[in-house]
Amino acid sequence: MTETHQRIDRWLWFSRQFKTRTLAAKMVTSGHIRINNTRITKVSHLVQVDDTITFVANKKVRVLKVAAISARRGPAVEAMTLYHDLSPVEIPLTKEARKAATSGQREEGAGRPTKKQRREIDALMDRGA
Repeated sequence: MTETHQRIDRWLWFSRQFKTRTLAAKMVTSGHIRINNTRITKVSHLVQVDDTITFVANKKVRVLKVAAISARRGPAVEAMTLYHDLSPVEIPLTKEARKAATSGQREEGAGRPTKKQRREIDALMDRGA
């Protein structure tokens, strides 16, 4: 007999989105899971095929479309058949952008002035030294 519905915490655990069912349940009860753009807070909420599940895991937004319901938590290869990943693709930074992000320098005019810039402003406005 094939199941048509399954509790959200079990499905997230069976599809290996979370290491434990308790962790999956905690994410649901804290309101971090959305099914078809509706925030859910009850682990007893049922999912079915073609539902869209959205959540954040490892600092990345995950968007999954339920492709199947399983009766057990199988190996990773089997778990991957339970969903279609619709997550947005993260574009890697270019070498120059990565270097600028890690150099600690700000864009021109962004944020508070540095000490050097404050001295230059004071000198320009004759605020003395």
